Amino acid sequence: MNTIQDCRQRDNTDPLRSLRNLFSIPPGVIYLDGNSLGVMPKAAPARAADVITQEWGTDLIRAWNSAGWFNLPQRLGNMIAPLIGAGPDEVVATDTTSINLFKVLSVALSMADRDAPKRRLVMSERSNFPTDLYIAEGLCQARGYTLQLVEPEEIAAALSADVAVLMLTHVNYRTGAMHDMAAVTAAAHARGALVVWDLAHSAGAVPVDLTSARADFAIGCGYKYLNGGPGAPAFVWVNPRHADRFWQPLSGWWGHAGPFEFTTDYKPAAGINRYLCGTQPIVSMSLLECGLDGFKAAQALGGMTALRSKSLALTDLYIELVEQRCAGYGMGLATPREHTLRGSQVSLTHEHGHGREGSGAFAIVQALISRGVIGDFRAGDGLRHKDILRFGFTPLYIGFEDVWNAVEHLRQVLESGEWQQPQFNQKHQVT
Repeated sequence: MNTIQDCRQRDNTDPLRSLRNLFSIPPGVIYLDGNSLGVMPKAAPARAADVITQEWGTDLIRAWNSAGWFNLPQRLGNMIAPLIGAGPDEVVATDTTSINLFKVLSVALSMADRDAPKRRLVMSERSNFPTDLYIAEGLCQARGYTLQLVEPEEIAAALSADVAVLMLTHVNYRTGAMHDMAAVTAAAHARGALVVWDLAHSAGAVPVDLTSARADFAIGCGYKYLNGGPGAPAFVWVNPRHADRFWQPLSGWWGHAGPFEFTTDYKPAAGINRYLCGTQPIVSMSLLECGLDGFKAAQALGGMTALRSKSLALTDLYIELVEQRCAGYGMGLATPREHTLRGSQVSLTHEHGHGREGSGAFAIVQALISRGVIGDFRAGDGLRHKDILRFGFTPLYIGFEDVWNAVEHLRQVLESGEWQQPQFNQKHQVT
């Protein structure tokens, strides 16, 4: 059985332990919500101050050239590219995941309209992140398609000749279950469908290889595992074989081949640059660069391979300790045990109740947060999908002693019945 001394020894011999020093973690906090909002890089405040007071305050409009503002989407895209298996100049950081999904799904439907007009289905996983489904639903209504939702185990059989686009999130936001990207993409292509991947819970957490998987489109988030700050710009990748085939629908001036020519007609830029739209949020983009610098530092220590190895060790330990030390308190595991089938989070269930209020899962999370162990709650549907206590393990800054202490707090909350106190059953706007 693991002990706290064992965990401390693992931290002492962890080759990635120095990376924690790059991040600002409040004293007394065990932060297990980096899958929702990453922690602040220590460099971020000074970088923000420099952008505001020097680049904006002193250089003013000259900073578009002198500070390299104009090329930030491409520069950050090239920092993200190695994390997702993309090539140089194939990724841009821009806009939000929802907006980027709208762009790439629109293009995928345009390709289907031209190449396979009889295919009128967009297929996705029923438990996909809701914004993805909402964007798809709106586009399907506007373009004459139907959105078909299936369970993950039904995907292969449901890939009929009517499916134009398969749209999936690589790592499920609720359970942490991970698709085999290469196998799913190959199966969809064999049936004549295009594939759009959402990497919001993958980028920076698990190794991704879009190129080897021959994926068609991918989008992802900058403020989760990439530690770019709240509302950080997202990113978009398009397989080079598709990049110049169609306009994306938000054909703004930043995606123009010559944005400062100020012509009245639109001429799309070559490649991924046409997926830009309007003027970029420079302060937010500069903070995202601070988050990405953490991965640059990790590269010298083994990169995504080393981060993935530590992630699996952390999540294995958490599962093991919960099952050893919290047995008998109604806790269940919603995350796959098999390494190839899970991302970098562990989702637990609790046998008491469902729904935002009166839910054991909700109340336990609130009790843990009050103790400084920060995870989050995701509601189920009372049927197939149970309420979830969700904990993300970011190997850049989470250690093995953190895992031990987090489980100890969980054990105490369960053993004492602390979670049943009224203040932990009060609904909040954000869960």
